[in-house]
Amino acid sequence: MTETLVPRTLPGTVRSHATHWIDGRWRFNCSTDTVEVTDPATGSPLATVPAGTPADAEAAVDAAKLAFPSWSALPLDERLRYLERLSELLEQHADTMADLVTAETGMPRMLTRHVQYPYAAESLRSYIELARSHQWEERIGHSVVRREAAGVVACLTPWNAPLALIMQKVPAALAAGCAVVLKPSELAPLNAYLLAELTAEAGFPPGVFNLVCGTGPVVGEALAAHPDVAVVSLTGSLRAGQRVSELAARRAAKVGLELGGKSASIVLSDADLDHAVTSTVDQAMFNSGQVCFAWSRLLVPAARYDEAVTLAARTASALPVGTPWNPATRVGPVIHSQARDRIIGMIDEATRQGAKVVCGGTAPDEPGEGSFVSPTVLADVRPDMRVATEEVFGPVLAVLSYEDEDDAVRIADATDYGLSGAVWSTDIDHATAVAGRLRTGRVDINGAPFNMRAPFGGYKSSGNGRELGTWGLDAFCETKAIQYPPAAGPEPGIRIRSGTGAQHES
Repeated sequence: MTETLVPRTLPGTVRSHATHWIDGRWRFNCSTDTVEVTDPATGSPLATVPAGTPADAEAAVDAAKLAFPSWSALPLDERLRYLERLSELLEQHADTMADLVTAETGMPRMLTRHVQYPYAAESLRSYIELARSHQWEERIGHSVVRREAAGVVACLTPWNAPLALIMQKVPAALAAGCAVVLKPSELAPLNAYLLAELTAEAGFPPGVFNLVCGTGPVVGEALAAHPDVAVVSLTGSLRAGQRVSELAARRAAKVGLELGGKSASIVLSDADLDHAVTSTVDQAMFNSGQVCFAWSRLLVPAARYDEAVTLAARTASALPVGTPWNPATRVGPVIHSQARDRIIGMIDEATRQGAKVVCGGTAPDEPGEGSFVSPTVLADVRPDMRVATEEVFGPVLAVLSYEDEDDAVRIADATDYGLSGAVWSTDIDHATAVAGRLRTGRVDINGAPFNMRAPFGGYKSSGNGRELGTWGLDAFCETKAIQYPPAAGPEPGIRIRSGTGAQHES
């Protein structure tokens, strides 16, 4: 294989690719079609990757199917040694990986190196540690219950935090004993190519990890519909999740979906308003608002509404917007011009419906040709407005007022989503009680730090299933119960070999 080096004026180099990683080798695409990867900060071409075909997807699944029996039969410790080596290599290439993610997504380099990369690396390390202590097998009455590798897994990942979200899925599937076919977003696939190179250097057996690039309607759907794919794990849009579910349901395949959110940050009457509002703005604007768990709605008591709006506008206006390669930048471009136009369109629609732009609302002048949107705060937002119920996926915060806590919970839950959220109060018990009423998968109390070992996933249209922690491992397992006659079953203390190759006390 020959890869083309594309000279860059930005740090590092970016490679165009003409191949997929299948069965332990680089394999040319089954067609000559390509996909152009664009630099969001400039709008200029960055690289090209192959536009995969259903035949490429089938070849990758075939390779994974052949690799699965021997990989799943390896003792757990041996599988984890491959992952440990991958962890070491990922650390060695941290700067290069951060450069690639910044170049293809526009996420500020400070964030890719000091937030996204550490998140991805810690996700990998966490799965390694948890796999060693996970209860792969347990004795329940006269049965032995095993968690066994499900089979071939298709991981369909998005562009917004590509490395982090790949590492929420792939290491867990590999640790569980599954063979993987990864289809990254065609908008940000370059980091996945480096990951494939690192799996090769780590010595993973052929077919255990495969990479096929291409679009969702072609490669993604081919993988979701393939009869030999046991699990489809997708992070993406609601529309993509619905389509994948439809295809997988035809053969009753297991599906895990994380499909976005419209999360509310609820400031209770006794909260530290300054801390709650500034923290909410910072979180809502992270990665230009292009994160599924963004607190894109700020709910405050009516009596403190004007003060909260002023604080939010002051905080958002102070966030530096610019090229992602500037260390001072906190808000870079959105992924492409169509996204920028859609975001501006939703802001304009909200103002026509009576909302007020208190800061931002337009594309800033200074960054130039890229797809930028100024950090935006909208006041006078009603709960029935589209900007309050649908995912904007941009740097836009809607500020809403509520009359009492029942009203706050009602507004927070008045969307089709339920992924994340926040509650702020000086009384932890009080905040916890309110958090318990919300129909959402994760709630942060007073800005609590992200917990890598707790489950992540959503209610309602935010998807189904969970990633991270032991829940992330179980997502790629099937459960088997082996029944024994009570008098003839294995006695407590007898060692039973599990389907993962590990041994555990019954």
